[in-house]
Amino acid sequence: SAASAASAASAASAASAASAAALTLPRRAMARPEVTAREGIRVIAEDEPVRQFDESVELSLGLGLDPRKPNQSLRVMTQLPHGAGKQARIAVFARGDEAERALSAGAAIVGAEDLAEDIQSGNIDFTRCIATPDMMPVVGRVARILGPRGLMPNPKLGTVTLDVEAAVAKALKGEVELRTDKFGFVNCSIGKRSFTQNMLLDNLKAVMVTVSNEKPTGASGKYLKQAVLSSTMGHGVRVDTKCLDPSSTTFLD
Repeated sequence: SAASAASAASAASAASAASAAALTLPRRAMARPEVTAREGIRVIAEDEPVRQFDESVELSLGLGLDPRKPNQSLRVMTQLPHGAGKQARIAVFARGDEAERALSAGAAIVGAEDLAEDIQSGNIDFTRCIATPDMMPVVGRVARILGPRGLMPNPKLGTVTLDVEAAVAKALKGEVELRTDKFGFVNCSIGKRSFTQNMLLDNLKAVMVTVSNEKPTGASGKYLKQAVLSSTMGHGVRVDTKCLDPSSTTFLD
């Protein structure tokens, strides 16, 4: 019947989404037992083979969110105390004094219409884009290019601002964006394998405090559902979510 066919299609769609969500977790993570956050970082730092480059340490965090629903998406900036180990390259849309201040603060590229033309030509040699409010009509010309890359300036993220000097400084000191994907996962780097274990724990703490404090109003049920730590080429290490809850007595145990 039509009803049973619709039900079957719905079940197949749900199964497909669950399968796709599982694929966002690092390799072979689900086959390993859960450990504490401290032990997870130790495993990555000490037990994984040393490779020929300084691997990133990644966090894949499954949240009880459905970004398709109202007030169930997370998108926020957080400051990593020790940075992510990657040199940010900042582009700023600004004119006059604001442009000078952006350059003084360390922005790699500063411009207006000329910067928009460069972006339209395919020259996107930066990792963060900041703009003063008066430049947004110019930025709008390249919104379709910057948006899909996660580079579009946004006042809610502090990247549309009159204080470009402070925004550039934050980006260079290790400010990162936390954003749920369509499956409700947040994937971010918390540093490099060359970092000390305490540095990685400090960065992980900053991420988890922000995720907790910025919990969307539409979230219901269990918020922290699963977590996996991994290096760039290493196996995933499952972490007990109780160790990642700032309200827990075992936070970052």
